[in-house]
Amino acid sequence: MDTILHILKVIGIILLVVLSFNIIIFVHELGHFLAARWRGLQIDRFQIWFGKPIWKKTINGVQYGLGSIPAGGFVALPQMAPMEAIEGDNGEMKAPLPPITPMDKIIVAFAGPLFSFLLAVVAAFIVWGIGMPDTKDTNKTVGYIQEGGYAEKAGLKMGDKIIKVNDTVVTGFQGGLEGIRESIIFSEGDTIKLTVLRSQNGVEKEVILESGFSVKEGSFTQRSGLRTIGFGMNEDIFVNTIADGSPASVSGFKENDKILAINGEKIWSFGHFVAITHKYSEKLINVTVERDSKALDIKTMPMAPSNGFKADNDAKLLPMLGIGFKKNLDANKKLKTIHPNPAKQLKDAGMMMWTTLSKLVSPKSSINLGHMNGPIGIGEAQYNILSGPYAVQMIFYFWVIFNINLAIFNLLPLPVLDGGHITMAIGEMIRKKPMNTAVLEKIQVLFVMLLLGMIIFVSTKDIFHGRDKPDRTGLPSAPTFDLAPLKVALGLPVDEKKESDGSQ
Repeated sequence: MDTILHILKVIGIILLVVLSFNIIIFVHELGHFLAARWRGLQIDRFQIWFGKPIWKKTINGVQYGLGSIPAGGFVALPQMAPMEAIEGDNGEMKAPLPPITPMDKIIVAFAGPLFSFLLAVVAAFIVWGIGMPDTKDTNKTVGYIQEGGYAEKAGLKMGDKIIKVNDTVVTGFQGGLEGIRESIIFSEGDTIKLTVLRSQNGVEKEVILESGFSVKEGSFTQRSGLRTIGFGMNEDIFVNTIADGSPASVSGFKENDKILAINGEKIWSFGHFVAITHKYSEKLINVTVERDSKALDIKTMPMAPSNGFKADNDAKLLPMLGIGFKKNLDANKKLKTIHPNPAKQLKDAGMMMWTTLSKLVSPKSSINLGHMNGPIGIGEAQYNILSGPYAVQMIFYFWVIFNINLAIFNLLPLPVLDGGHITMAIGEMIRKKPMNTAVLEKIQVLFVMLLLGMIIFVSTKDIFHGRDKPDRTGLPSAPTFDLAPLKVALGLPVDEKKESDGSQ
């Protein structure tokens, strides 16, 4: 029964994703449709999705339909630029139509992005009214530094508070263009300047650091990595689960223990904890935890699983305590609800899109076309939103971001896009005559092919990115440990038969 309910839930969410997409497309194309009606243009078809229609109906001379290729939509306007290459041809004989003015073309082309913007405005006011979870991470304190990484080479230290990246003030680790992570990702040039506050003898002093960065190489199916310098943020960590027969299980750890220190060294984050336990592999350590508001020392030993395996030649059996962690004591803790001003929502979405496009074309940036999402990636993002605990609030916020992106993208001065129609209409105004139809059609076909090629390229990344990586953990699903050395060190009795064969 639970399986059936789960399947029905998945199907329901997928249908909601499709509905969400189609509403966004419909509103955009409705703008073109209404503007064409207003300006008296001939309208042949109004279709959601491209390709040969799988459903169609003609009303008052206009064919309404649903296409066979689930991407986008269009209003067929024969007096605009020729678009049969992407819209398809309904095969009907067309009588010559009177030409329209360049201003008519500009108004009709601009109406689509305008309606997308208006839908974003409506969604922004809805978010303002119902609120949304505050997902911005305001933490600016460094809690993990990768050994041998660029952050370590630059001199970044645990406990440093990052206040600026490339002289721009940051508001926290991530969340918008003011985030530390985003500022590093969108940085340009060969170095990244960090301004940090460092406590020295109880006094905070401003320190300037310059760091290099690394970018993981990609492939045709895998996106290349984003800029990173090898550090993480400070975070409290609490014991969540303890594996049976693990070092933690015989050492006395309990759920909700807060990890404070190892051998007297303060633990700043989960990443820091892991690095320290790897450092003390097979050695007795003293872990200080907070339990019932009191500090408690627990002796234990990080150990590699005795039944481990190597997935490939690079995999390593790493030592562990057998603990699962959580970041707060209340697993059901709800995020703070905020009511962002509609103008700020629209501005933030527009600035993020504009920054992404500018970095995409900048030779000094590491952002490339492979980092963009296609229809599959966007659909997956909506699926994750609708599966989450704040589905209603976040889907409307998604509409704000996506419709602003759609409006800006469509206004780019490229053939096929609305901005291309506007650019050609302005050129027609200047030249006092329209572009040659045969030449225009060839240009349209060329850019249709480029657009489809781009969609296929980014969709390949959407499908395969992160899904065909080899397992390098070397960790079995149910690890077992030879606990004899730990039990001896703790003075606990050892079952020689069980401990010798590693069973629990």
